[in-house]
Amino acid sequence: QVQLVESGGGLVQPGGSLRLSCVASRSIFSFYDMGWFRQAPGNQRELVARINSGGSTVYADSVKGRFAISRDNTKNMVYLEMNSLKPEDTAVYYCNAQWLGINAWGKGTLVTVSS
Repeated sequence: QVQLVESGGGLVQPGGSLRLSCVASRSIFSFYDMGWFRQAPGNQRELVARINSGGSTVYADSVKGRFAISRDNTKNMVYLEMNSLKPEDTAVYYCNAQWLGINAWGKGTLVTVSS
């Protein structure tokens, strides 16, 4: 099983930027489809962005044009660059890895957008 550890969350003002990082424990990281999900209080966990093993990306409509997902297979890392942050982006952000029936989650990192 792959272990995932997120970092980079914090408090940011509306309009600000943050970069989330996720490191995976497995050296076969390049085979995994990676994603970022988020869950706000009282809400269900939702997909924010996904990048597959070939580098193709998918974004939630709410973050298109503001967020960018990327990966560095040499470092077993996936990133989420978040710009023009809004209060409604406040949530715990989770890293996710999927491959051959594996569906692994990190423990999450809190992003708070507030003035």
